[in-house]
Amino acid sequence: QRLHSCSDLVSFMVELKTILEIALKNTPDLHIPRPPEYYSCLVRDLEILGWNKQGFLFSFRVTYVDTGLATVKLKAEDSSGRQHLITLKLNAKYPAEPPDCLVDFPVQFAVSWMPQNSLTDIYNQFLAALESLKEFWDAMDEIDGKTWVLEPENPTRSATTRRIAIGNNVSVNIEVDPRHPNMLPECYFLGADHVVNPLRIKLNNNMHLWDPEISLLQNLKDLLEIDFPPRAVLEKSDFAKDCGICYAYRLNGSTPDQVCDEPRCGQPFHQACLYEWLQCLPSSRQSFNVIFGACPYCNK
Repeated sequence: QRLHSCSDLVSFMVELKTILEIALKNTPDLHIPRPPEYYSCLVRDLEILGWNKQGFLFSFRVTYVDTGLATVKLKAEDSSGRQHLITLKLNAKYPAEPPDCLVDFPVQFAVSWMPQNSLTDIYNQFLAALESLKEFWDAMDEIDGKTWVLEPENPTRSATTRRIAIGNNVSVNIEVDPRHPNMLPECYFLGADHVVNPLRIKLNNNMHLWDPEISLLQNLKDLLEIDFPPRAVLEKSDFAKDCGICYAYRLNGSTPDQVCDEPRCGQPFHQACLYEWLQCLPSSRQSFNVIFGACPYCNK
């Protein structure tokens, strides 16, 4: 309509240009064009980190760069041979501002940054952080390799908890401090009272024997005076039973962690299944947030 009402094409184009310029000024800065310095700095950093002459990236450092040159992934190996990734999200003000760093760490990864820094500085800080967490990952890897971990099923490098099988429907949940992995972790026992109470007593009585010079797993064995079921000899099915109500092992990611206290029964249940079951029983009673009732298996 404006084109039809304009006297000539030139005046229409001038009006259109004016409208577009005003519109751009009032549009949120969603797609700010990055200055040439951004790309020159980034390409320089990538070349230093490991970009070969053919333009392909070496696998041991730079593993991914997106088409917009805004996301970079770097790979590093710690002194124990574990592979780790760091994802860098760069904004348009790089290198005046540091990129956002995404890592699979159990602690916060804080980057020390100055405008004259580069991706190489972040990479070196990443390597230093890996070595500071080496003892933590060594301890967790030994637990994952030599015991049956019930939860988490596929632990990430940031996971600080492990639920370790001790015996038939008996386990211990440990919370390890990543900064002090050789110290006594928080321990919470799961299972029937007649089985876990002696373990609690042993832990309390032997706490003074904890030796930070030996491994976390060996300390747990010594304090509890037990051997954890080994992966090489036993299968998980040897000590992990399905829920006695839903007849499944995993329910929304959780495993059966409530066990009947009757020694001759010891049937495990999911907490959600047992709570729903007991709520439906007229004989059950509730005190605050705890519900009491008969076992679905032995009626004790």
